[in-house]
Amino acid sequence: MEQEDPEKIPNWKSDFPIQSKKASHVNRREFAKFLGLLSGALALSNGGIVIKAIAFPSKPLEGEHFVCHENDVPVGKMFQFSIEGNKVVPYMLIHLENTEWRAFEQKCTHLSCAVRYIDDTKRIECPCHHGYFDADTGEVLQGPPPRPLPQLEVVNKEGKIYVKEMKS
Repeated sequence: MEQEDPEKIPNWKSDFPIQSKKASHVNRREFAKFLGLLSGALALSNGGIVIKAIAFPSKPLEGEHFVCHENDVPVGKMFQFSIEGNKVVPYMLIHLENTEWRAFEQKCTHLSCAVRYIDDTKRIECPCHHGYFDADTGEVLQGPPPRPLPQLEVVNKEGKIYVKEMKS
């Protein structure tokens, strides 16, 4: 049986003639060039997001949208629903008192975590960072959220609950 010559270089090494010392060493100039290109790519992608937001602004909600029947949501409970437009937006409908209803977007204004209504405290809670909103107005009560929850106007027509864009 023939023994292989240890001095012989394998064929695959001739196809990839990279020395490990040169492959693992990165000098300052190469690192700075990499950081510059990465920063430029991130700036361009952020610019694309801004251009998209300016060129294609979100449209306000048009008309009234049926959500549920009045009897479907007991007092002190919430009902989750979504409205499709140019994007699907999750909302929650809260039955506060016998005739009082509120509808808010179900995304926290801090980092878009899903919020929920807590009947015991009469507040809307964001469980991610312990932000709290007033269930009557959507205003921030505590925590990191920077602004109130977007609210919809609730219309009750003969036991059917509809929502529409809030009047300014």
